[in-house]
Amino acid sequence: MSVLLLNASYEPLAVIPQRRAMSLMLRERVEPATEEGVTIQGTSGNLTVPSVVRLRCYINVPRRGTRWSRKGVLQRDGYRCIYCGLQVGDRQRGQFLARTDFSVDHIIPCSRGGRNTWTNTACACGVCNNRKADRTPHEAAMPLRWEPKIPRVNYLIVSGQIPAAWKLYLQI
Repeated sequence: MSVLLLNASYEPLAVIPQRRAMSLMLRERVEPATEEGVTIQGTSGNLTVPSVVRLRCYINVPRRGTRWSRKGVLQRDGYRCIYCGLQVGDRQRGQFLARTDFSVDHIIPCSRGGRNTWTNTACACGVCNNRKADRTPHEAAMPLRWEPKIPRVNYLIVSGQIPAAWKLYLQI
């Protein structure tokens, strides 16, 4: 089982192993943020490790710059086409769309000086990407459904079964 580590401002920082959480508790660096936890039996007694702990002192965590990547663009857009709005699992031409049916489209084409940046690239289905071709969205009469932006990088990725005590602190 893992433990959710919060900053002093109750902002989620990381998911840490129970052993690390226990070490931080014994050194009085953290305090329990929830009553829910696991009791560990030791030779000298029992120790309860909560499922959520909070740092006693605030730690400034600067925003880290995220590097552009094709995979990152597709994940940022949730595999949803910026032009028609179709996403994985939707039907197009009688077939269900898979992740492999999506690609990265340059809003301003590379041939016209467009670059691989977060604000110039977006997820597009194959049909829309071919229809737009080497034109701008305005020239192709294909308006954008949203404005591509630089993704937030101060988020925490949690997979699998999420404990109920964590949901209060995570934006789910």
